[in-house]
Amino acid sequence: MPREAPGEVCTRGRHRSGDADIAQLDNNLALLREGIPAAEPMAPTTGVAAALDRPLRIALLGYRSQPYGGGQGIYLKYLSKALVDAGHRVDVISGPPYPHLDPRVPLIRLPSLDLFENGLGSLRPRHLASFTDMVEWTSKLTGGFAEPYTFGRRAVKYLRRHRDRYDLVHDNQSLSYGMLTLQRLGIPLVSTIHHPITHDLRLALAAARSPLERLLIRRWHSFLGMQKRVARGLDHVVTVSERSRHDIGADFGIDPARVDLVYNGIDTAVFRPLPDIPRQPRRLMATSSADAPLKGLRYLLLAYAELLREAPDLELLVIGRPQPGGKTEQLVDRLGLAGRVRFESGISTETLVQRYAEATIAVVPSLYEGFGLPAGEAMACGVPVVATDGGALPEIVGDAGVTVPRGDAPALAAALRALLADPGRREALGAAGRRRIVDNFSWSVCASAMVAYYRRVLARADR
Repeated sequence: MPREAPGEVCTRGRHRSGDADIAQLDNNLALLREGIPAAEPMAPTTGVAAALDRPLRIALLGYRSQPYGGGQGIYLKYLSKALVDAGHRVDVISGPPYPHLDPRVPLIRLPSLDLFENGLGSLRPRHLASFTDMVEWTSKLTGGFAEPYTFGRRAVKYLRRHRDRYDLVHDNQSLSYGMLTLQRLGIPLVSTIHHPITHDLRLALAAARSPLERLLIRRWHSFLGMQKRVARGLDHVVTVSERSRHDIGADFGIDPARVDLVYNGIDTAVFRPLPDIPRQPRRLMATSSADAPLKGLRYLLLAYAELLREAPDLELLVIGRPQPGGKTEQLVDRLGLAGRVRFESGISTETLVQRYAEATIAVVPSLYEGFGLPAGEAMACGVPVVATDGGALPEIVGDAGVTVPRGDAPALAAALRALLADPGRREALGAAGRRRIVDNFSWSVCASAMVAYYRRVLARADR
């Protein structure tokens, strides 16, 4: 089947351009309001052919990239470092909160209102002159999340002025209308989709307790309409697991054969065993980047409460911060676990590695993971892992860890009980996990595969 032209949309085999035309008209009108000429089709970036035989100049885009906020910030941090290690030049272009980057990687800041940090009261008269700022503020006021959209507009504005600095632009799941504009400008573009956020939406709706809560959840996730339309119009989409490739196809209406696969990496020089740090004999550890149903923390707490009845000295450390007064805090109180579960957040990467070294078992209770960085990081540190079968976790864990059904607290408790009682198996799984990550999921392996993918994209752009 011939590929659709840039800016057009193909939905489940039916060719249609209406949504893309509306998206482009919306973007062009908004650009004109800010004094920027509307996008016109242009020839591909000059020097594409030459880029096939030299180190690449890459722009990595992230609308929200702080590492404590989840896997997207980690992805930008370590992919940019690995690409620089491989001899390429990388700029990270990000909105706030900003990433923590290798000193060799320049950060280009695209400030937003950052309303989740600053609040709606941070609006100032100067913001009224910016259509982008007003969209962001109005969306937050009405319960929406416009950051992917507004970041895309700011990225277009920057890249129109600086496009000659880059051979290729790599978007980290903003999936904004601005990405279709960049593609239409002839800028070689790659877009990573870690997993379709439709999974987050379904799980959040299932956990909602009232019609009003479901309404608010749907409103916040309303950016998904844009992401689906944009994903269908992109020429080059890459994802991080076979599970995600299948789910992107099912939920976004894209032929999975059009989605390329480059697995995420783990920095195995940073995430490593620390043999000089004593391992605690009775400590479970989990990381939860967001207090959301997707992360499955509820089922770990239920399993932990069951295990405490027979092992009252068992500890649980959660790297993450529960929402004050939220469902996790309420469950901790209801199970009588206040003072037993320790939450720790905002720690450095080195401290995180030390916590892994101290842990008896790392637990990944997620209901869904597009890749599973917590499992990979724990395995790289030589910690035995018990994970669910949610999303791509079985792809990452393989036979080097224990896998249980997702959302099954009794099964999770049984697996933890058995592994706590078997130190020999824990040692064997820890060693096997480290080998599996080093051999298959290091960032050097990821960067090599990604650069090969970039060069294929550039070769097509030069035809």
